[in-house]
Amino acid sequence: MFGKASREQRRIRSAAASCLDWADKVWAYRRDQLTPAQSSELRRLSSELRERLRARAGAGELRPRVQSLEDALGRMGGAVYPKSALAENVEFLLVVAIVIIGFRSYFVQNFVIPTNSMWPTYNGMTPEVFRTPAEEPGALREAGRILAAGAWPHRLDAPADGEVLIPIGGPGSPGYVHCSIVPGRTLLVLPAKEREYTFLVGGEAARTRVPEEFDLDWAVYDAFLGSRGAYTHERMAEAVRATLEAGLYVDRVVDGELVHCLRTGRLARAGERIFSFDEIAGDKVLAERVSYNFVRPAIGSGIVFSTGKIPGIAAVHGDTYYIKRLVGLPGDTLEVRGATLYRNGAPIEGAEAFGAESRQIGRYPGYEASGLLAPGRTVRVEPRALFGLGDNSPNSGDGREWGFVPQKEVLGRAIAVYYPFVRWGLAK
Repeated sequence: MFGKASREQRRIRSAAASCLDWADKVWAYRRDQLTPAQSSELRRLSSELRERLRARAGAGELRPRVQSLEDALGRMGGAVYPKSALAENVEFLLVVAIVIIGFRSYFVQNFVIPTNSMWPTYNGMTPEVFRTPAEEPGALREAGRILAAGAWPHRLDAPADGEVLIPIGGPGSPGYVHCSIVPGRTLLVLPAKEREYTFLVGGEAARTRVPEEFDLDWAVYDAFLGSRGAYTHERMAEAVRATLEAGLYVDRVVDGELVHCLRTGRLARAGERIFSFDEIAGDKVLAERVSYNFVRPAIGSGIVFSTGKIPGIAAVHGDTYYIKRLVGLPGDTLEVRGATLYRNGAPIEGAEAFGAESRQIGRYPGYEASGLLAPGRTVRVEPRALFGLGDNSPNSGDGREWGFVPQKEVLGRAIAVYYPFVRWGLAK
């Protein structure tokens, strides 16, 4: 009995507090539209209820006053009161969106690493090739991979009997494998560009689409042309060149163009699996935007910057975000000798990746002397600028190619990978 009375008392007090909040809102938004009599009634009823609430009056005394104030609000509230559940939810979502946008603009921002210039520290989109159907994950494991690793499956079957041919070249192709640019969707909703690749079997086409940034050459090399896991741009170029020089190609019309098609020597029957890979999502990274307002960027940090004011990038990729490892501050001199990067005359320090590159440990390939850091060349970093390199030096478009990053274009530093879950953790 007492428990029930206590619950009723709490309920009516909560209703009274909510009613008073609405009365304050109506007064704030509509007092210039209320008649003198309405203003007097609203203030009187609010004052009486507030006074009894402070005096801890019982439910029997509060209930009629709450009802009287609610009736008055219904007559005087206009568009402010009563508010539908839909309107309240929309208002709540708008407030949440404003908070998120503000937080993202001034404190922490997320972005996706599209390419593998920072591999193996950070992954762009990468393929995992399955050379036989037995290697492919089953339905349950495939669903888990989609959720945990963003591993989207691509399975191509032969449309007819014949040899598998790989078209190469073409103006829309970022690498060696021929493709065309087509409209697509990100998250099945947002408009985006995709690349459509065509393989020929028995004169018939088998097609697959991937995001514009995805490196299908890597998957093709692993599946048809080289050793799995050994891909580099240079090895792909050598494999294509060797195949052409050996005359192992035929000319076919693909998407209205006459192109060379590499012969793989792989014969397939209609319906047989010819190409199978998972498109692994690029790392989704959080970058904090606060610390660089107070402290100088540290050598070895992964810096995130806007590319819109860097001509060598903006002319091709527009205004987007890149991440590179910071290797040079204003006034520093940089040089590559062997696989080692030298800063101000000594092997660079400040990150574990530097030592791994120098000794070519694990998957770190070592720094490659090219472009502005070609053999024998030294670069001095300009005032109010920074210099960044990718960890995947042989396959990285970085400061060697397009020069310096203006300090004012630096967004912040990478602090964590939040997806895929299999790579979750603090930034390296």
